Amino acid sequence: MPPSRMVVITGASAGLGRSIAHGFAKRGAKLALLARNPEALDAPAQECLALGSPNAISIPTDVSAPEAVEAAADKVESQLGPIDVWVNNAMVSVFSPIKEMTADDYRRVTDVTYLGYVHGTLAAYRRMRSRDRGTIVQVGSALSYRSIPLQSAYCASKHAINGFTDSLRCELHHDNSRIRVTTVQMPAMNTVQFDWVKNRLPDNTQPVPPIFDPELAAEVVVAAGLARHPRREYWVGMPTVAAIVGQKFIPGLLDLYLGKTGYTSQQLADEPRNPEAPNNLYHYVPGTHSARGKFTARSTRHSPAIAISLHRNWIALGTAVALAIGATTLYRKTK
Repeated sequence: MPPSRMVVITGASAGLGRSIAHGFAKRGAKLALLARNPEALDAPAQECLALGSPNAISIPTDVSAPEAVEAAADKVESQLGPIDVWVNNAMVSVFSPIKEMTADDYRRVTDVTYLGYVHGTLAAYRRMRSRDRGTIVQVGSALSYRSIPLQSAYCASKHAINGFTDSLRCELHHDNSRIRVTTVQMPAMNTVQFDWVKNRLPDNTQPVPPIFDPELAAEVVVAAGLARHPRREYWVGMPTVAAIVGQKFIPGLLDLYLGKTGYTSQQLADEPRNPEAPNNLYHYVPGTHSARGKFTARSTRHSPAIAISLHRNWIALGTAVALAIGATTLYRKTK
């Protein structure tokens, strides 16, 4: 990868965003890390420098504010040069039955998890358009296709990202633009989200098993961002594939299944919720954080499906060569 590749990552202070930053740093990218918490941003910036990034800056930014995102983009280009890759990743959520949700909570999740992507995309697109190059990566979710109970605001926002991104793709084709847009649909991951998410359930929250370490998913985001011609979408892990395909063919059965299992599968039965616990919906949780959450003992560090997805071109080439050799051998034996 050229050492001058310049990458912006939102939601970079912890969880998947932090792992994505690590992945790009290992490939020598210059990095701009955006998140609300200035204290939490400093640590990943230093980590990225140690991992190989020639320059990593942190810019405290609330992506729900379009003027703040524009100011961050200006600062990036003035300090690090033209933006090559913009990764939209910031998110917030609420675990709650719809009957207990408030309009303000829906608005806040939408402002960050959906409109934050819109603001980031517009900031990147405006700057990439004059150069007619660049890649925008939308970090999505299996829940952008198949909604589940208790996360209605998050699921709706992820669905909205798909709709917005599809419209953008059409317009880029119309303009014969060389700007690339790709979406990486994610499975459940072991991140700190579940330590600070706003929660109205009886017990503490958990990702729906099987659970993946964020480093695995980050590999796909990095590959998509650096690809000369990234795919339209990447589906990370078999659970994501199953959710998307299942929604296409058996949505009604999934409604029934998730209605019966979706409440217990998202809660830790042995951990009652602390109603005084801080959450990051309206204000960030102070302190420094990490990429991984508390589910390391239950999360997977390896995924054949992800490995195949990342290297499918080489696998296809190897398969074709093997078939050609086999056919040649068989032909010779029958002569």
